[in-house]
Amino acid sequence: MPAVSSSSGRPSRPKSKESFKLSKALSKMSRNVFKTSKEIYEELPRVAFDPTFTWLAAGLLFCLEIVLNVFIILRVNYTEIDWVAYMQEVEGVINGTYDYMQLKGDTGPLVYPAGFVYVFGVLYYITGHGANIRLAQFIFAGFYLVLLALVFRIYNKTLKVPPYAFLFMCCASYRIHSIFVLRLFNDPVAMLFLYLSINLFLDKHWAWGCFWYSFAVSIKMNVLLFAPGLLLLLLTELGVVKTVARLAICAGLQLVLAIPFLLENPVGYMVRSFDLGRQFFFIWTVNWRFLPEDIFLNRSFHLSLLGLHLAALAMFAVYRWNKKNRLFDLLRLKVSEKEQDQAQLSSHEIVSVLFASNFIGLCFSRSLHYQFYVWYYHTLYYLLWTTDLPTVVRLLVLGVIEMAWNTYPSTVESSVSLHVCHLVLLGALWVKGHVSRTEVKVKKVK
Repeated sequence: MPAVSSSSGRPSRPKSKESFKLSKALSKMSRNVFKTSKEIYEELPRVAFDPTFTWLAAGLLFCLEIVLNVFIILRVNYTEIDWVAYMQEVEGVINGTYDYMQLKGDTGPLVYPAGFVYVFGVLYYITGHGANIRLAQFIFAGFYLVLLALVFRIYNKTLKVPPYAFLFMCCASYRIHSIFVLRLFNDPVAMLFLYLSINLFLDKHWAWGCFWYSFAVSIKMNVLLFAPGLLLLLLTELGVVKTVARLAICAGLQLVLAIPFLLENPVGYMVRSFDLGRQFFFIWTVNWRFLPEDIFLNRSFHLSLLGLHLAALAMFAVYRWNKKNRLFDLLRLKVSEKEQDQAQLSSHEIVSVLFASNFIGLCFSRSLHYQFYVWYYHTLYYLLWTTDLPTVVRLLVLGVIEMAWNTYPSTVESSVSLHVCHLVLLGALWVKGHVSRTEVKVKKVK
């Protein structure tokens, strides 16, 4: 029978078996692709809300941050605040001046410990005596990315925060990016080594953790706000004798770094680099703008804040961080192996105590300046999501805190709002700690 002609006049040939198999395979592939796409779509809520997907969100956001930091450096104008002063201060040391009382820059005397001098001395040489600002910005972008990777590792170890929250943590804060790549402050450098030490604590490398913690302190003293929590963790995990050995590491590193300056003028070094009584300017305060300036500068006010700080730390140490009620047994020099096994700290316990210790210090700080935001920004998400606050309240607290830190100059409203958010979070941490202790007691009774 003749083949049926097509419209072109040519006879059409029947489909071969190969073409039939190919069309069948393509049809099956399209169904599989549709099915896979549907499964991915259905899994999106889980990826966004399940902390076990932290690594996925972290990887995506890390790549986004690379692009974002390059964009900011290339498109947003750099603002000079302290970088030139840093370079002038370390240049004095490079030129042979080791007396801290003689070291200064345009913004005043050198008031940071010896580690700052070494770190920014290296940056001084790398950036052509501090002149190559663009190169310095890219170096600080690298600091930011390393810090972010360390923070993500902490969150991935603890699995307390849903991945969608990291979108706000990475991309929502102009102030944080500004502190790193547009202002070149030393605060983020200190925090980078702080987060490195916390990662080591999570891996139970307590000696190396103490080494890098002390190095962070040597860059800027704000890291000491973590010290009360760290001391309690060391005592709980290691006992008194091993804790003393770890503290010796911290003290020893400070001593070694400071040797050139201690040999020249030990009193001058201690007075300048660890000046806890240094007065702050009212014009820069973010948290106490609603007070009259004379009260802000009053020493009695400062002592009151110190008393409240110590009282809050004591209350949390005794009633919230006291793991298995062992606090009053820590002074014993010998702890049995069985007791040490029972005292092993979880990742959540380590991080929550350290972050809360720092946060308490910030709540009662004599003054917070704009660059200080990086002292606790990356910890806020962890602290909020370990409380029982509704998610909408958590996000509201984060939004109001961000608003307060981005209001320049600060106002009565912005500073009051900041304190309200701090008190809400502090109260939520206290309440959550009470619930956790109650749960432990119930388990023991069972």
